[in-house]
Order: sequence, then C-alpha cells, then structure tokens
Amino acid sequence: MKNKNIVVLPGDGIGREVMGEAVKVLRGIEKKTDYVFNLEFRDAGQTAIDKYGKPIEEETLEKCVKADCVLLGAVGNSNPGKEKNSSKPEDALLALRKTMGVYCNVRPIKTLLNHNGNQKINNVDMVIIRELTGGIYFGAPSEIRTDNGKRRAVSTMEYNEEEIARITLKSFEFALKRTKKITSVDKANVLKVSQLWRNVVSEISQEYPDVSINHMLVDNCAMQLVRDPAQFDVILTSNMFGDILSDEASMLTGSLGMLPSASIGDGPGLYEPVHGTAPDIAGRNIANPVAMIGSAAMMFRYSFDDERTAGIIEDAVTNVLERGFHTPDLSHEMEDMVTGTDEMGDLILEEILRKM
Repeated sequence: MKNKNIVVLPGDGIGREVMGEAVKVLRGIEKKTDYVFNLEFRDAGQTAIDKYGKPIEEETLEKCVKADCVLLGAVGNSNPGKEKNSSKPEDALLALRKTMGVYCNVRPIKTLLNHNGNQKINNVDMVIIRELTGGIYFGAPSEIRTDNGKRRAVSTMEYNEEEIARITLKSFEFALKRTKKITSVDKANVLKVSQLWRNVVSEISQEYPDVSINHMLVDNCAMQLVRDPAQFDVILTSNMFGDILSDEASMLTGSLGMLPSASIGDGPGLYEPVHGTAPDIAGRNIANPVAMIGSAAMMFRYSFDDERTAGIIEDAVTNVLERGFHTPDLSHEMEDMVTGTDEMGDLILEEILRKM
C-alpha cells in the first residue's frame, strides 16, 4: 500500500469548495489503486484568524513540514485593508512557503480550450518558474511608519547569489525536459537586484550549452505575453514579477480558475490553485475546480513521482472541457453545458476512473 500523509488546508471562500472536489478525486483514486491517503484538515487564512487569532498555527506549520505534502485551497479576506488586527490571511501563505522551504513555484500555462481559431493562443504551452521565498515579499525592513508627522512606507527587494542560483538550476531542469529554451525575466536596466539576477543566470547558463537563454525585461515580457505568448516555453523570474506575470498569463487559458501550481524545494511540496478566494461567488457552487484538481495532479507528479496518475487526471480535465462542459467563468457558446462546482468535479472523476 502507498500510504501518503497529506495536510489539507481548505482556507477561505471558494478555497473550501474547490478543495472538496480535489478530495473527492483523491477518494475516488484511492478506491481504484493501492494509494491510502491520510488527510488531516487544518485551518489557514481568515478562517484561522477567526478561530485562533492568527492566520496559521505553529502546530499546523509543524504538521506541514512533517507531511508528505500539503494541499491548499485559497486564503484571503473579503475586505482587505480592514483587518481587525495586524494579521492578514495572506500571511499564512508566506509562513507556509518560508517554513516548508518551497522556493520554486511551478505554474504551467497551457491552453485547453479553442479560442476562435487564434493559433497564437491555441498553441500556448509554457511553464513559469517563480522564485518563491525571497525578494520583496520577504525583504526587511518592510513597514509603514511616521516620520515628522508624515507616513512613509518601505518594502525591501533583496536576493543573494545562492537564492538566484538554486531557482535558476531548477529552471534548467525543466528546460532540459521540454524544448531547451528559457526566458529569464528581470528589470536589469533599473534594479541592482535584477542586475545580480541576470549575472548569476548568465553564469549558470554556461554550464548548459544545449539550452538557449534569453534575457527579457519584465515590461517587455508583459507585452509579449499579450502579443505572442506561444514564443515562450520556460519563463524564469523573481517572486514579485512571477506573481504578476503568471496571473496575466493565466487568462490565456480562459480563467484564473484553470491555473494550478506546485511549490517545491528540498522537502514536502505545497500544491494550490493560483486563484484567490473570490468572495463574490463563494458558496454559490459556481467556482471552477479545475485549478485545484490540476494542483492535485501536480502533487502526484512531483511529490509521489507518479507521472501516470498525474497524466490521467490532466487528460480527464482536458476531455471534460473538450466535451463542452464548463463552469460559468469560461465563456462558451453552449450554455446548456454550464456546470456547477460539484458537477464539474463529478465529470472529471468519472473520466479519471474510466482510465484507471
């Protein structure tokens, strides 16, 4: 038997709904295979703040580090900026990433729907490798203070050579399994941090003569993702730039609800959809569970080294979408094929079990 200990953090808003569909998939796979999933549900985000006064408990972080991997839904406050205390739901994310040491965020961008014959969009198949535990989100000082009666804010962007090197090496690992092409995105014409980034990436690239490396400024990359997204294969970039660019790129797939992600390092992996808590649609059974189920597929690939099961899950998602079924966030001509969150999960699971 393949016993796997998984910490499940449904989080807030639609995170709880889409997580239910991922768990449904896992339980279905469990019945058809020799996997045994020991799922431990814990609170994170606003839900944890409401219960415990903090976005994530230390005990939860300890359990995440000791587990085989972690599945996360989404965390966030429906009224950001109006928190009752200094803690924010998103602090749970930063704590998880730092504590688990998951410095490499993998975000595949692949179009699964036909976009009215637009070949530049239909041929998109890229992966964004985002550095996840450094940069401006973790730099110090980071504060709002008052000087001479006026408020002043500071956020620090900082990277050292080791942090840049390890994420760069990860990107080359991915490139060697794909088309051997990397676009490293920075802002080296302005930022000293980006100048070091470009230098380190260039130095490491000398060790991989079979991989082509192209350096691109982040503003140009944002434009190129709109102009000609099919040109990209592996995009390597820093924490903040990766956050922004991957959200932009997600719309090539039709919706944020389509984009899964894996955060990996030297220990257990963290798997979560890229979308947020979407409080405006929470509880209405219309959230798209594809990204959450896709994140579970990545869990099989990267934490369990099970490419077969990962592929079956991803093919099942593709087959359901190609049949015309879709949640309301995806524009489609056949309105009678619109499904709810739970029905989409049922359809995907049905396809998975048919292939197992």
